[in-house]
Amino acid sequence: MRNVFLFLKRYSVFISFLFLQGVSLSMLFSYNRFHQTVYGMFSSEISGKINQRVNSVEEFFSLSKQNEMLRNQNALLMSSIPSGSVLPDSSFKLVRDSLLTDSLKTRLQFQYFPAKVISNSVFLQQNYIMLHRGSNQGIQPNMAVVGLTGLVGTVVSVSSNMSMVMSLLHRQSKVIAVLKKGSGLGEVTWDGKDPGHLQLSKVPKTVTVKVGDTVVTSPYSDKFPPGVAIGYVDNVSQDQETNTYLLSVKTAIDFNSIQHVFVVKNLLLEEMEQLKHKSIKE
Repeated sequence: MRNVFLFLKRYSVFISFLFLQGVSLSMLFSYNRFHQTVYGMFSSEISGKINQRVNSVEEFFSLSKQNEMLRNQNALLMSSIPSGSVLPDSSFKLVRDSLLTDSLKTRLQFQYFPAKVISNSVFLQQNYIMLHRGSNQGIQPNMAVVGLTGLVGTVVSVSSNMSMVMSLLHRQSKVIAVLKKGSGLGEVTWDGKDPGHLQLSKVPKTVTVKVGDTVVTSPYSDKFPPGVAIGYVDNVSQDQETNTYLLSVKTAIDFNSIQHVFVVKNLLLEEMEQLKHKSIKE
C-alpha cells in the first residue's frame, strides 16, 4: 500500500493532467457538433477494424465445422450425379386397366459417405488407409473409396467406428479400368515402386493410346461408380509376352497428402448378387 501512495505522490501532476485532459475532451466532443462527427467517424473505424479481427479469429476456429458441412454437401451432390443413378430399361409398364404408362424414372445407385483419414501409408508394399467411419456409420467391407480427384481403394475390414481401406498402392490391388475416351479395357495394378504411378496392363494394341489419356473405372463394375478418374497415361510401352500395351499411369490422387475421402455404397448390389446366385443355380 505504501508503494501505491508513493507512486501517486510521484506522478500526481501527470495523473491530474490526464484527468483534466479527459474532462476537457469529453466536454469538447459533447457540446461541439463538428467534433462529435469526427469522434463518431474515428470510433466507428476503430471498432470496425476490431470487429473485423474478431470475426477473422472466429472464422478460423470454425473452419473445421465448415469443412465438415462442405464434405456432407459434396457427398449428397456426388450421390445425385448421373453416374450415381440408373435408368430402368423400360419405357412403359403394365397396370390393371391394361393402359401403358410412361415410367422413365431414375433410381439412386451409388450413395456417398464422407470419411476422415486418420492413418495412411504409401511406402510399403501393402499400403492401407484407416478411416474414422465404421459399421455404426453404414460402412461395410468391399465398398469403394474415392477422393475429390479420383479413386482411392476398397474397404477390406470394418469395426464399429473405424474401417480399413486397401489403397491402390497395394500389391494385391486390382481394378478393371478403361480409357475415358471409351475403349482400352485393362487392369490397373501397382508394382510396389513409385507411389505416384500405377500400371494399366492387358490393353489391346488395336486401341489407340496417347500420353495424357485419362484412365477411369469401368462401367461394368458392381463396386466402383463408372467414370471415376484413376490417373493419366504418362508412358506407353508394349508387353512382349502378351502382345498388349503396358501403360504407366500417374495417379489422380496424391496419396501423400490425402485427408478426406468418400466411401461409396452400391444400393443395387444386393439385388445384383441375388440375380447372380439365381443364375448360377439354374
